[in-house]
This record gives sequence, C-alpha cells and structure tokens, in this order.
Amino acid sequence: MPIFIVKIASLRYDHGMKILAIETSCDDTGISILQEKKGQFKVLSNIVSSQQIHQNYGGVFPMMAKREHQFNLLPAFKKALRESKLLISKPKFLISNKKRGVIEKILEKEQELLPQLIEFLENYEKPKLDILAVTHGPGLEPCLWVGVNFAKSLSFIWDLPIIPVNHIEAHILVNFLPKIDESSKLKVKSSKLFPAICLVVSGGHTQLILMKKIGTYKIIGETRDDAAGECFDKAAKILGLGYPGGPIISQIAARQKKSGIQLPRPMIHSEDYDFSFSGLKTAVLYATREQKHGLTQPYIAKMCTAVQDAIIDVLLKKTFNAAKYYNVKTIILGGGVSANQELRKQFQLKAKKENLGVMIPEKNLSTDNGLMIAIASYFHRKNTTPWQKIKANANLRVSK
Repeated sequence: MPIFIVKIASLRYDHGMKILAIETSCDDTGISILQEKKGQFKVLSNIVSSQQIHQNYGGVFPMMAKREHQFNLLPAFKKALRESKLLISKPKFLISNKKRGVIEKILEKEQELLPQLIEFLENYEKPKLDILAVTHGPGLEPCLWVGVNFAKSLSFIWDLPIIPVNHIEAHILVNFLPKIDESSKLKVKSSKLFPAICLVVSGGHTQLILMKKIGTYKIIGETRDDAAGECFDKAAKILGLGYPGGPIISQIAARQKKSGIQLPRPMIHSEDYDFSFSGLKTAVLYATREQKHGLTQPYIAKMCTAVQDAIIDVLLKKTFNAAKYYNVKTIILGGGVSANQELRKQFQLKAKKENLGVMIPEKNLSTDNGLMIAIASYFHRKNTTPWQKIKANANLRVSK
C-alpha cells in the first residue's frame, strides 16, 4: 500500500490514529482503513465492492442496493481488516443479552446484516482502531442507513467515536491525498490553493462549489434536473449500451474523434452557474428515432462522441466562468464523471491556459470509495458525534 506524507498547517495531529471509513451512499460498498501518524498517512486497505446486479436494470434501485450493501458490508469489512493485519480471531465469546439487544435494535431494519455482524463480533477481537467514519449523506436514503447503522453498531460494541462525513465534501477532499505515482509529500498552503472552484459531477450530482478553505463552502450552481452522469447513463440506454453509461460512452468516444452530429449545450450561455441535462437526453432520443437505418455501429460511435462533447463543453464553460468571476486560484474536480479521460484532459489544458491550478483525483478515487470518507473525517476529526445521534440525510448539502 502507498505511504502518503501530508503536512497541513494547523491541522497536524501528533498522536496518530487509525480510521475505519464506511461508504454506502449509492451502489458501491466502500471500506477503507487509513493510518495517520505525525502527518504521515498510510493506506492500510481500500476495498470497494460494486453491485453488478444493477446492470440488468439500467439503473440503481434503492431497495435492491440496500439489500446488496447488507450482503457486501461484512465481507468487505473483513477483507479490509485482513489486508490491514487487524483481523484477529479469538475463541468464541457470546455477546451478553443486553448488548445483543442494543445491536438488534440498531439493526432492526438490516436483518440480512444482523446475524453476520453478531457472528463476527463473537469470533474476532476488537481491532486496534481509533475512529469510525461513515457517510451520512447525501445519497440514497435506504443505502445510507445500512452504513450508518453498521457504524453505530460498531461504535456501541467497541466504544469508538464516530465522525459523520458529507459525501460531496469527501469527493473534494480526496484530492488532498497525493498521487500514488508522484511525490509522497503534499503541502496544503491556503495562499496557493484557495479560493477554489470545485466541480462535483456524478450520476446523482452536478454542483459548482466555491471553496474558501477546507470546511468552508458555498454552492453557487447545480443541476436543475438530470445530473451529468445521469445524462450519460440515459444516453447509453437509448443507444442500447448498458449501465453504467459513462464509462462505455467514454471508451467508444475515445475511438471516434469527430462526430458530425449536432447536439444542444443546455444553459451554456445562461448568466448563472446552474446546469440542465434533461434536454440533451431528449435530443439524443429524438435524433436516434429519426435514424432510417437503425442503431448502426458508426452512428452509435458518432453519437457517443457528440454526447460526451456536449456535456464536457457545458461543464468546462460554467466552471471556468465561475473561476474567473470569483478570481480563484484552483479548480478542483470530484465525482465519478471526473474519471472521464477526455474531461480530465480538457480541464487540464484549460487550467494551464488560464494559469490556474487544477486538482483531479486518481480515477479509482473519482468514484465512490471509503478512502475519501477516511481523509474527510481526518480534516473533521474533532467533530465526533455520539452514535445515538447520527442519522442518514439523503439531502445533506455542503455549507459553511
């Protein structure tokens, strides 16, 4: 596993800690264990279990995703502990009826997870962890509750503090981990990074956020209907390409440099920083219906390029308009769509031209994962919350 050195003025914590982070906001079950000591970070494990079942339905069904999280959490958790050398078996020790009753109450809506956790707790030692971190929003509420209740159970039985983490902020803060294949040191200097414009773009979110410093945010624009990732998915479904659509469209577009198909760029000239992608999806639908020869491979390739170009053009224009207006120093990307290779390339080129810094997470950290929750909890490590008070909030927003 990589070792990261992160020096952050006024945020040093010299006693060291091991953070267990849990992410279940949508259809990826993420468990990560991050070790920090005197500003040095070491990723002990970062497990992501993706739910392939949704590919059969062309989208994520919340209650189905909730059930899959219940099946995936314990295996991912045990694998993370094993990789971190923290999984230690013990002679079976039955949990007292009183403690068992509390866990049963916490997990009363997670009946598939309950027996797995009880068996685990009775057969393994308490690992040497210091903090639990869990996504409590935004996201799909049934999915969020699985992770929250799992964390609450562990907090109760192991007497560990919990830090609730905002999923959107975590997509931003994962950028402050250095690149694995670059220098192992990163100095976060406010004078060079902030203010920044953050574009968080995924299947469920498209937001422009003004970031004055870590922990201080203002949403200045967001989608009025479909998110960019949702538009990718719906366009892919129209073209018969399967789910999730973003990676498939990106792969096809990479081989089809020119399109020749004209698609709208919704709201690209509006005098605000909001987005709208439902009209683009509709334009793809109408254009496809008009094809006399059906969905030929050449047509699909051209349409994939056209869809990708339209989405990127809007994201690029809005983001850099905001950067200019707010006179920022850095552009920060996050969310699953930021893994798109063409988007990454164009943002890097534009930032260089405008003499702005740009931060883009590694592709495996663009999509949902536990490591982003772990690093976000480190920045907010003083915000521990009693497990009894933590709740899922599907509509949670970043704020000051």
